[in-house]
Amino acid sequence: MVLVAHGSRDPRAAEATRALARAVSAARPGVDVWPSWLDHTEPGPTEVLRALAVAGHRRAVLVPLLLTAAYHRRVDIPAAVAAATRSGPPLAVRVTDVLGPADGSVDAALLAGLRRRLGEVCPGRFDALVLAAAGTRDARARGSVGRVADALGVEFGVPCRVSYASAAPPGAGVAVSRLRAAGARRVAVAGYFLAPGLFHDAVAESARAAGAVAVSAPLTDAPEVADLVLRRVDDRSGRVVAPAG
Repeated sequence: MVLVAHGSRDPRAAEATRALARAVSAARPGVDVWPSWLDHTEPGPTEVLRALAVAGHRRAVLVPLLLTAAYHRRVDIPAAVAAATRSGPPLAVRVTDVLGPADGSVDAALLAGLRRRLGEVCPGRFDALVLAAAGTRDARARGSVGRVADALGVEFGVPCRVSYASAAPPGAGVAVSRLRAAGARRVAVAGYFLAPGLFHDAVAESARAAGAVAVSAPLTDAPEVADLVLRRVDDRSGRVVAPAG
């Protein structure tokens, strides 16, 4: 099993990916779990897949540690798999769906992980929520973030609005301010991130400056996320299989 994260210059992000790989390995004994990154951190998925083929493996499952099916899932990951399988020993690679909504539905494990992180920082009541994501220019990907926000709002019985750290408005501070202006007294922010880094830091700073009562940590290696990874591995619908050899 190969996990593929976005990658970041922030060393905390790489450590979060390694911690998730350890959690997935512990939950599925006997299966080798390898972390990889598309940028900033080595090894990349192409290098890991090639190494597995040379070591004698003939099949691998690649799990994109992404919360939206945007550019990295549509372009970067298929390119990495194609490069790995173009030459050398044959290796069949199945690429799973991303961890965020891929078919319109929001996985219960994802909601449970977000609920866990919120409970860690805001055990009391709040009357509105902001789901703070990294951001994307892909309208379909933003739609998937909106579905998570809707599901999270239903889960807690409060209004839940989306914000983005980049690429699209509104920012977290703006979203918090709008909810407060509409009458919400206690606004909490759910960090829709898999790993810490500059984006999550910026979200936390702007949300707190706007009056948020709490900002949850990234999902990292929460047990629910490890479970979600295994759900993706076990779900063989809509898979993409790279040609062997």
